[in-house]
Amino acid sequence: MKTAVVILNFNGEKLFGKFLPSVLQHSGNAEIIVIDNHSTDHSAEVLQRDYPTVRLINLEKNFGFCGGYNEGLKQVDADFFVLLNSDVEVTSGWLAEPLRLLEAGAGAVQPRIKSYLHRDQFDYAGAGGGYLDSLCYPYCRGRIFNSIEIDSDQYNDTIEVAWASGACLFIRKEVFFESGGFESSFFAHMEEIDLCWRIRRSGKKIFYCGSSIIYHLGGGTLAATSPKKTYLNFRNNLSLMFRNLSTVRLLVVFPIRCWLDGLAAIKFLLEGNRAAMLAVCRAHWSFFGSIMTELRGRRSLAHLPYILPAQGKIRFTLWDYYFLGKKNYPTSEKK
Repeated sequence: MKTAVVILNFNGEKLFGKFLPSVLQHSGNAEIIVIDNHSTDHSAEVLQRDYPTVRLINLEKNFGFCGGYNEGLKQVDADFFVLLNSDVEVTSGWLAEPLRLLEAGAGAVQPRIKSYLHRDQFDYAGAGGGYLDSLCYPYCRGRIFNSIEIDSDQYNDTIEVAWASGACLFIRKEVFFESGGFESSFFAHMEEIDLCWRIRRSGKKIFYCGSSIIYHLGGGTLAATSPKKTYLNFRNNLSLMFRNLSTVRLLVVFPIRCWLDGLAAIKFLLEGNRAAMLAVCRAHWSFFGSIMTELRGRRSLAHLPYILPAQGKIRFTLWDYYFLGKKNYPTSEKK
């Protein structure tokens, strides 16, 4: 079985020297490929000069994170894809166990994702495996909202989860394309949650593998406080729910989430963060302004059974986090 480690790049020439050496050192016989999303810096020249063993795929325009992978992966001949962010440091043996899980039939797998800057902590993007609560708020073991846990091997396991992080996503080639790839309209953010939900609806499972460890820098595309990031997260979460929830559950959950999004906008305004408030409003305008497109997207998936996302141990993250003060995943209840 052939494996390709595929890195999507946009103006990331300064990241190559910091992160590519570990990928080249610890990836064995896997082919290392960089898909360049029409960078305007010297990425191509740096790769060809300093990393001649890395295959470069040049795209004719910037397709965004989702579209960039969708277009670039059409040119990759491999049985297994490892979609890796350009700001990730990998470790010895990181490929072995996730690939074994794919060989055994898993739909997708993520490793344990830790912070590059705070190496004893989990990373925001994926941490110890992703879930969605009853209202479709995403969270991770090791990260709930902005609370990040110290890694003390509490998630040193292999477990089924709802979604695997796009920072490092192991997936079979046929599963990626048969599931439709990333939803290009998302551009970035939550695209992996949407893809994993579709994969689970097709009958395959998503796994977290704690024995494989990587370190993620994060914030390379959009800063955590970026209004565009806020906009994409709110808009894409609406689309995620609309396309994947059953009709009955959608009629219950969607109005509640719209109301809670309104409260979030008011909270941003009261905090003096007018840009974030406007980003939430724009997210809703964008979603409802393209409702016919969303309906077509929902209908295109109607042949798949509607299933609830794996919810882990937390049913209502907002209640647990803000009212009960539970900032960490309840490991004492972990199986």
